[in-house]
Amino acid sequence: MKKIVIASVAALAVASTLMGAAVDPAKCAGCHGKDFEKKALGQSKIVKDMTHAEIATSLKGYRDVPGFGHSPAKGAMAGQAKAYTDAELEAFSNTIGK
Repeated sequence: MKKIVIASVAALAVASTLMGAAVDPAKCAGCHGKDFEKKALGQSKIVKDMTHAEIATSLKGYRDVPGFGHSPAKGAMAGQAKAYTDAELEAFSNTIGK
């Protein structure tokens, strides 16, 4: 029984690590709208109109490239994106856009 419990805990730890922290779209809604229909600060692209690839590239750019983007909110976007891995940003980008 002890071996089963240890194996289960180990499997759960591995699964949690592989799954990572999912991006919470509620954090985006304040600026981009609940359905990503707004221009953040009246200046950004409308995210729901972007392709999945454009969204992923933008999120990774905000995270990895100093000075990326033209939005006045680029500092906030960098702070949001840096909490996530490439895989998490890719998965999230596939849930919005076209």
